[in-house]
Amino acid sequence: MPTVSKGDKVQWQTSQGPTEGTVTRKVTSPAKAGGHVAKASPRDPQYEVKSSKSGKSAIHKASALKKVR
Repeated sequence: MPTVSKGDKVQWQTSQGPTEGTVTRKVTSPAKAGGHVAKASPRDPQYEVKSSKSGKSAIHKASALKKVR
């Protein structure tokens, strides 16, 4: 699984289909985004991403994100 970091362009799946955006930060403690509380930790970090289309933020596990060029 490729490592993602701040500024990377990524793609993830939503109920409306694939969405692209940019990683804005690595989350290592419980955090809230888009009405969802991510249970991130230093051992299991997650990533906050900002949608290119809607401008909204969400938090996803690294396994849900795919780097795009």
